[in-house]
Formats: sequence, structure tokens, C-alpha cells
Amino acid sequence: MSLQYQQEFPPQNIELGTVVALIGRANASLSRYDGLLESLINPEVMLSPLVMKEAELSSRIEGTIATANEVYQQQAGEKFDPGKDADIQEILNYRGTLRTAGSILGTGTFSQHLLRQMHENLMQGVRGQDKNPGQFRNTQNWIGPRGCTMEEATYTPPSPLVLQELLEQFIEFANKLDDSLDPIVQAALIHAQFELIHPFDDGNGRIGRILIPLFLVRRGSIVSPSLYISGYLEAHRDEYYQRLENISRKGDWLGWIEFFLNAVVTQSESNLILVRNIIELYERKKREISELLHTDQAIYIVDMLFDTPVFRANVLHRRLNIQRQRAAQYIRTLKDAGIIVELRPAKGRTPALLSFEDLWKITDQQ
Repeated sequence: MSLQYQQEFPPQNIELGTVVALIGRANASLSRYDGLLESLINPEVMLSPLVMKEAELSSRIEGTIATANEVYQQQAGEKFDPGKDADIQEILNYRGTLRTAGSILGTGTFSQHLLRQMHENLMQGVRGQDKNPGQFRNTQNWIGPRGCTMEEATYTPPSPLVLQELLEQFIEFANKLDDSLDPIVQAALIHAQFELIHPFDDGNGRIGRILIPLFLVRRGSIVSPSLYISGYLEAHRDEYYQRLENISRKGDWLGWIEFFLNAVVTQSESNLILVRNIIELYERKKREISELLHTDQAIYIVDMLFDTPVFRANVLHRRLNIQRQRAAQYIRTLKDAGIIVELRPAKGRTPALLSFEDLWKITDQQ
């Protein structure tokens, strides 16, 4: 029998006594990670690989099978089959939606308009583009095995007739800056409630996961929307869905909160190590490339490798605005030193495809 939405939101009188220590640990882990983020001189370059990896992992939860590496390859002109191209576009849409929404929230608040705009960006030109991008659903949906009837569904979200009221409650709570409510616990409630409401015909999971770092920035818990917990959720996908289902089945908000807190602890500590490794790699390559090339443009080459770790050989001269011959010399030197590797040799008028493999060795640990 399908579970029906029947939750009071926000839930009242949750007894958090058993998770107080875990709340403290989650906040401490997040604070350490945020301290590292604040110390970054060029966060857009340093965090670019993690943003793409988060987009990959969050999309994978929904069945998208493509990697961040393949995304960069496609952007460099590699050809894939239509199915892979569709998966890659979903990852690019996720990254773009996260960035755009983060920019909007820098000067604004959560709103129904923002949710619709996020959804429109996410669904543009991908599977689900026929599912009313940017519009809240006006029909009854349900969740369950592909092709199941509503009677066979595992969960039935609320009727579209009450959706507007629920969204108003949701937005009011998401904009609530109450010091008596722990921000990570509030983020847990926000994500779960969004998934329970399921306000769109498609894309609800990805939008709900994007909301997590956006909210934590708004509450001041992190300086940029760079806490990506999709790695944990992907690794514990069955429990993730079961914990959400238990809210509807048993009203078990506490079990969900505990799961979410563990996700924040694990992912904060994991991201801390990853970012430290990225910083160390960045500084090491900056020294190596400066010594190899003897040019004041070395720093710009390093930035390009982190921002665009897969690229065509002809990109360097355009990015640095230097002669092709000099750029080719730089590339030969970097290849000989093992800093970049050739994925595909030049063929006809198509330049070689190159990759900064040391970065993938780090981000693939995510």
C-alpha cells in the first residue's frame, strides 16, 4: 500500500537529546572545513573540480551514468553517443543551477520563484524537459518502481491542491534564521520536507540536494555553497531512501536527522582532506611548472589545469594569448615531465586531447 503524505511541518517537539553529541561533532567538522574554505586565495579555481564531482555524484543517484572526466572531454570536443551526451548535459545543468542559485541567494532569500528558476535551469534540454521545467506540478505524482500504478507506489506526495500551502510553509521555514535551531538540523528538515512535498514532476532529488549547501551558506555555517554530501548519499543510497520513507511511515524525523548529521560529519571530514590535497597539489605544480618553463605565466597555466583539467592542445595559446609555437613548446615540456598526459593523439586538424591526471587521482577519492 502506498504511503501518503501526512506530516506536520516543521515537526514539533523532536527530542534531540540522543543526538546532541553528534550535532556538536557535525558543527565542529563543518567549522573546520569552512575555516579551510575561508583561507583559499582563489576558491573558484581550487573548488572547481569538487563542484563538478558533486554534480556527477548527485546526478548518479538519479541514474545518470557519466563522469566529471567525460564532461570535460565533451567540452573539449570529444564525441559520445546520444545517451552519454544526455547524461553529461544533466551534470552540466546541475553545476550551472548550483552556481546560479548561489549567486542569487547572495543578495536574496529563498522563494518559490527561486525554486522554479532552479528547476528550469536543471531540466533545460535534458530528459524530463517535457515535465514542465520551472513549473510546480498540477497533477498527482507518486514514487515507486518504474511503470508502477499509484496503488503500487511506495510513496504518494501531497495533492497538488494543497501544494501551494505547503510550499509557503516550506519557504517560511527555509528563511527562518533562528539561533535556537541548529543550522545543520534545520538543513536536514529542509531537505527531507522538500523531498516529501515533491513539488515538481521531475528533478526533485537534485534540487533538494542543491538546497543543502545553499541553506548552510545563508545560515552562515559555511562561506560558500561547497559542502557536497552527495558522495555520502550515493554510498548509502538505500539507507538514504529508507530514512526518508520512515518519516512518512513512522514519523521518524529523529532517525533522519541522525543519518543527515552523520552525512555532514563524514563529508565535511572527507572534503577537508580533499581540499587540503588539492591545495598541496596546486602549490607543488606551481613550483614545478615555474621551474620547468621559466615564465611568469606559469601561474595562469596552473589555474587552467585546475579549472579545465581536460583540454585540447590548441587551447593553451588562446587562454594565455601567446604564440602557438610557444604554447606547443610549453605542452611538450609538461608532457615530458609527466604533468599532463595525452589521452588522444592529434588526428588531422583535431589537436591532441590532454589531461591533468594528478587532479583526477585526488577527486576520484570523493
